[in-house]
Formats: sequence, structure tokens, C-alpha cells
Amino acid sequence: MNRREYAISITVNGCMITKVIIDPHFEEKHAESVSDEIILALVKTLDGQEYEADTENPPFSYFVTDKIMYQGKLYKLIWLLEDHDIYIGVVNAYRR
Repeated sequence: MNRREYAISITVNGCMITKVIIDPHFEEKHAESVSDEIILALVKTLDGQEYEADTENPPFSYFVTDKIMYQGKLYKLIWLLEDHDIYIGVVNAYRR
């Protein structure tokens, strides 16, 4: 399974983000309740916010954003930023 890339225009942690890369890992257990479209909507909720990394493994910083409300349902998003890059990598996402 290949990672999928989408264009986006948001600012997270003061960085302009122009791309989302979605790892298909979520499809193994959560394909019935999560799609690329839902993940993109969840990522858009990060816009304009500052987040503290849960884990750092240079050059990557990993984040867990819990309790994101989308269409009346709660989701958890596990994502990363790479130092000095313009994308968000989505590691996993699932409905709570």
C-alpha cells in the first residue's frame, strides 16, 4: 500500500503546510469509519494552532491530537512534522 499525498494550505506551529501525506496504516483496522476525506477534514482542524510534540525522533516530531470533533463524532489523529519541511504526515487516525 502506498502513501497518498494531497495539497492543503494551513499553518501549524507557525509553519505553512502545503501537503498532507497519509499512510494507509489506518485502513487495516479503521477503514469502515475513517477515509482520506475524513483525515483531510481532521488535519484542517489543526490550522492556526500550536501543538507540543508527544515524542521527538529527529528530524521528526510526533503528535497525538485526541478528541477532534467531526460531524458529531470524535476522532484521534496521530501525525508528524519533519523539521523544516512543508508537510504533515498522518501516521494513523481512528474514531473514538
